[in-house]
Amino acid sequence: MEWSIQEIAREAGTTSRTLRHYGDLGLLAPSRTGANGYRYYDQGALVRLQRILLLRELGLPLPAIKDVLEGQRDASAALRTHLLLLEQEQMRIGRQIASVRTTLHRTEEGEELMAGEVFDGFDHTVYEREVTERWGREAYAEGDRWWRGLSREERADFQGVHDAIARDYGAAREAGLDAGGEAVQHIAGRHCAWLAGTTTVTRSYVTGLAGMYVADPRFGKNYDRYGDGTAVFVRDALTIYAQHRLTD
Repeated sequence: MEWSIQEIAREAGTTSRTLRHYGDLGLLAPSRTGANGYRYYDQGALVRLQRILLLRELGLPLPAIKDVLEGQRDASAALRTHLLLLEQEQMRIGRQIASVRTTLHRTEEGEELMAGEVFDGFDHTVYEREVTERWGREAYAEGDRWWRGLSREERADFQGVHDAIARDYGAAREAGLDAGGEAVQHIAGRHCAWLAGTTTVTRSYVTGLAGMYVADPRFGKNYDRYGDGTAVFVRDALTIYAQHRLTD
């Protein structure tokens, strides 16, 4: 069975122009092209498009998606990875739902809100000693003032950005991408931009922080929840990024 480009575009919620662009980039070749020039797609092309759309939602650029697809030609393996990514996203949304449900219940019952419940256990103060020992008391005080100055919505947004970055690291590691490759270094750049919102980002700071992601399980669990070995993958990616993109 096969479908025309218009049918596929309609079912996937995209456009024929986008599908043709994917074809021009070598991402999604039609199974055949009719005498009239129309493109048609078979079941294998549908599975490939499903992967492309998922990876786009995870924030990977098109060149990185091409690398992922070329490195994983086994359809069953691709679908297993696809399923894993969806389950990870389901878990993330589940935590958000539970957090909002708890907040709603406490608000309706007139109960005091617990920050740990509202923000899914995120608590910057648990790292006070580590930050002070490594970068000085002023570094912690600066970050603490910044954090306390945020509204609840801003704090939730800040955590959400980090969750997305951690999830993308996990997806990249699962896909077998190189920590020093363009796609993963793009994620590392987003990570450093996120860090720059709270402090001055230098080579030594990022390298030291990256090491803590592996050395301290309290840090590592934030990444390994997206797959064992993700914390090590993050450390390697950030270390490479710092050595080539940052200065002290």
